[in-house]
Amino acid sequence: MLNLLLQADLPDQTLRFLGIKLFDEDFWPLLIRFAFNFLVLIIMVRYLYYRKPGDRDFAFTFLIFNPLIFFVCYLMSSVKLEIGFAFGLFAVFSVLRYRTLTIPIKEMTYLFAVITIAVINALTTKKVSYTELLFTNFSIIALLAYLEYAWYSYALKTAEVQYEVIENIRPEHHERLLEDLRLRTGLPIQRFEILRTDFLRDTVRLKVYYKDVEN
Repeated sequence: MLNLLLQADLPDQTLRFLGIKLFDEDFWPLLIRFAFNFLVLIIMVRYLYYRKPGDRDFAFTFLIFNPLIFFVCYLMSSVKLEIGFAFGLFAVFSVLRYRTLTIPIKEMTYLFAVITIAVINALTTKKVSYTELLFTNFSIIALLAYLEYAWYSYALKTAEVQYEVIENIRPEHHERLLEDLRLRTGLPIQRFEILRTDFLRDTVRLKVYYKDVEN
């Protein structure tokens, strides 16, 4: 019985279990590709997305999604499936949504990025050189780093406030209104928009734009 389960293929003396090889030389390319893919993933998630205390759930999702998609794509590509399957699988994962939670735009972008690098690193053929593969991966990282450190960090955040000194909404009193808002909120408010005015209650709904204090 054991001889039937554990056999050696005579031409290449490869040990098999139930007709499947126990070890294949293709394991080393898989290991190298996965190590490279995971390195890119760690740089992207740990040092770009999670550089400040944030939502651990999204970081957990990114770190799990990428290896799952990588292994599915890599192992499926070895059975000579058509390229249409790869694009179909990519499309399914890229439009995935959680029913219990609405994913913010930034987190959805990172999710799309980790899916993209997993598909690229898993399905790249021998026609693509390692130089092209490195350039593609680190171009994605460089673009994310630029947006996080150089662009997104200077973007103004917004908030809505209820304001009761309604006479300050007059154009000639805008500077006074800004100073009052900065004093009350403690935020470096740069400008504001009037959303809704209620003259019955002498209140106004404002949308304020301020610099991120942490950045």
